[in-house]
Amino acid sequence: MSSFNKVILMGNLTRDPQMKYLPSQTPVVEFGIATNRRFKTASGEEREEVAFIDCSAFGKQAEVINQWCQKGKQLLIEGRLKYDTWEDRNGGGKRSKLSVVVENFQFVNGAREDRGGDQQTPGSIEPQADQRPARKRTATSSPLSEKPQFAEADIPF
Repeated sequence: MSSFNKVILMGNLTRDPQMKYLPSQTPVVEFGIATNRRFKTASGEEREEVAFIDCSAFGKQAEVINQWCQKGKQLLIEGRLKYDTWEDRNGGGKRSKLSVVVENFQFVNGAREDRGGDQQTPGSIEPQADQRPARKRTATSSPLSEKPQFAEADIPF
């Protein structure tokens, strides 16, 4: 039987990203993200439920997240679930953790809003002469999440 492991989350970083390197010198960044859900109970009371999820990213994505993200930054991440188990150091009991390995991400609010307006996010486009806002791009983009933009000169007919 086939299986499918895909997670899409949008939330705020709960802590600053922590960069590490594997023995192969591949960068890996670890961070936490918080998502919330608002709902009404059967009695009509409004409630909010928060989930805290540990995440990790590798390679160029790790470097970009480490450079441009900090606690409170909102991210949209796409990835897969990873289940880790280990022996507890103190009591010798088994421990486990479910986390997300990031395969793709997008900045939800841009660096201009977060860092005072002078800085560009990676891959962003300078404003055109008519001063339209620049379209933000991610370090790795999904073909489903972007619409191609063509200049009239690019059309061959």
